[in-house]
Amino acid sequence: MTSLPDWLDPLPDAAEQRALDRWAIEERGTPGVELMERAGRGLADVVADAVLSGPIAVVCGKGNNGGDGLVCARRLREGGREVRVLLLSTPGELQGDAATNLARLPGDAPERFDPTLLEGSSGVVDAILGTGFSGEAHGSAADAINAINGLGDAVVIACDVPSGVDASTGEVNGPAVRAAATVTFASGKPGLWIAPGKQHAGEVTVVDIGIPAGGPAEPAIGLISDRVADGIPRRGRESTKFAAGSVLVCGGSLGLTGAPSMASEAAARAGAGYVTACVPASLNLVFETRLLEVMTVPLPDSEGSLDASGATTVLEHAERGQALVLGPGAGRQPGAFELLRTVARRASLPLVLDADGLNAHAGELRRLAEREAATVLTPHAGELARLLGSDSSAIEAHRLANVRRAAAEARAVVVLKGDDTLVADPEGRVGVSRGGACALATAGTGDVLSGVIGAYLAKAMPAFEAACAGVLVHARAGRLAAETIGAEGVIARDIIELIPRARAAATPG
Repeated sequence: MTSLPDWLDPLPDAAEQRALDRWAIEERGTPGVELMERAGRGLADVVADAVLSGPIAVVCGKGNNGGDGLVCARRLREGGREVRVLLLSTPGELQGDAATNLARLPGDAPERFDPTLLEGSSGVVDAILGTGFSGEAHGSAADAINAINGLGDAVVIACDVPSGVDASTGEVNGPAVRAAATVTFASGKPGLWIAPGKQHAGEVTVVDIGIPAGGPAEPAIGLISDRVADGIPRRGRESTKFAAGSVLVCGGSLGLTGAPSMASEAAARAGAGYVTACVPASLNLVFETRLLEVMTVPLPDSEGSLDASGATTVLEHAERGQALVLGPGAGRQPGAFELLRTVARRASLPLVLDADGLNAHAGELRRLAEREAATVLTPHAGELARLLGSDSSAIEAHRLANVRRAAAEARAVVVLKGDDTLVADPEGRVGVSRGGACALATAGTGDVLSGVIGAYLAKAMPAFEAACAGVLVHARAGRLAAETIGAEGVIARDIIELIPRARAAATPG
């Protein structure tokens, strides 16, 4: 598998983190009990800041996660806080470093967990299940998770990962703690940033516990950082409109003229020097009136829906373009679908396939693997479900596995949209968006994203990098719009206007 680029901040999965821990202990000579001490100390600092007064309950499992919780409890007690330690096991079941820290605990002895003992707590530390957990929590762990979730105003802080969340994938298959914050150690974990786990993690803090750089793990998943924007080509003094990137957009139908319009305008705002929209001839006046800076090419249509015969014209114009955005607003008439499939199969330039361009390939994802030029797919969960012959709830429950499957089958970069937008390439690498842009939850913003990625492809960026850069700039524009207008009032055109500012903010200086 290809290593991560330096603009992705690595997110080791559970196995990779275990390998790093073993390497630090066995090869670099850092005692495991010292790593646990640093983890618990960092956890205690966050808990103390989050829960300013009142009693704190620390709920500990019998593994190393529970050991981290015991260090946290000791640190809090040493700081004068009232702390109740609740064990899901007998003290004799703790082993190794966890047992060592149980013996170090000052003050009142731990108590066996009982839901009533949580009553009156201002804060609760979830130190039940660690990063090694997968599957479904059962027995006393499930009972404790449900009890924690049933509390009223107590601040819940998870140790390393909310119990019940798969740290490697974000999958939740049973009861899982809903934390206000998660304190994780050494590095972030995929499950803290990928839904549904992301919705359980709250605010994530990464604590450095002294594992040196350069360990044996080579994560394939990383958070998309602002550094990806450094690779977006800039216009030089000698640039022409064609050198800045020529983008072709094909789509539109009666009632759906906005989608290709916004994709076209977004491509221009993202830096494309020349944008052409191939649209139904009967609707061409609409586009001519709206798109003052965009060229239009009228295509044969029937009652406002693209006709398959227009594919030849699109392919002729594609020979002079540098990227093609295919599908926005095209509709689902048979003629339009035939055009979309023909153009996707035969176009020899980098392709962004969106909206009805994706729907035209429902159940036929593998056909896209025949393309020789770069391909980027930008589905939401429902569109990906149609591509994979699944349903949207199954996609949402297993987002990481499904986006990787789609990328491998299509031999394409796949952008699975959401607050945790995932960008996967055929080799299994995945870029994860930090999200936090609720203003993007409005019609048309997906078309904007397609236009931005199309512009970056036209600038000859590699497909994985172009998609990750587009996701970053798009999300940043959404946050800027929310700050300026208020999230509830943002519309897609606001995002388009802020694309230049969003890119500039990601690449200061």
